[in-house]
Amino acid sequence: MKKPIILFDLDGTLIDSTEAIVLSFYNTFEKFSLEKPKREDIVKNIGHTLEDMFISLGVSKDLVDECVLEYKRNYRKRSLSMTHLLPNAKDAIEFAYSFARLGIVTTKTGRYSKEILEHMGIMKYFEVLIGREDVEHPKPHEEPIQKALYQMKSSTLDVWMIGDTKLDLLCAKRANVNAVGVLSGYGKYEELKEHSDMIEKNSLDAVKFILQNYTK
Repeated sequence: MKKPIILFDLDGTLIDSTEAIVLSFYNTFEKFSLEKPKREDIVKNIGHTLEDMFISLGVSKDLVDECVLEYKRNYRKRSLSMTHLLPNAKDAIEFAYSFARLGIVTTKTGRYSKEILEHMGIMKYFEVLIGREDVEHPKPHEEPIQKALYQMKSSTLDVWMIGDTKLDLLCAKRANVNAVGVLSGYGKYEELKEHSDMIEKNSLDAVKFILQNYTK
């Protein structure tokens, strides 16, 4: 029997690094003497690429690349100490691992994401981690999921993506895989519902739903 594949988003789905992200943006804006954005404007854009986030926060395109590098320097200093697993996330991962093959698809930098998951002792559950630097076209484009499945040498059509924003659900839809939205992160119910009929409270509930509904 072929196992299903479950791909997880990170921020808002399995981990919470909101404070590390917000502080790293603040440090970057201070470094370049830019007007500090509102916290809520940063938070509502989490899940998008750093480039898109800086542009949406008013940074000129000619300064974006420098801002991204400065952000990454700041984020790496605090990412391990200021990131934690969301409630039920480890249970979700371990439960999913008992019947499925697992991967991570994120717009975060893959290198730093692996460091965080290794620090938490959970990277061992995942066969692949696709980060921002691994693709030309990030979510909501289908490339991240396609690359994950290619690296996993997938031979099953039973693939599920779990994520907390419309970017995750659109990525899944475009890659022609199942999408389960979760309300543990940054996306609102009404927004998620536009892109998937399958919405659960958190990643553990999403995994339980998949166990009940994948083709056995």
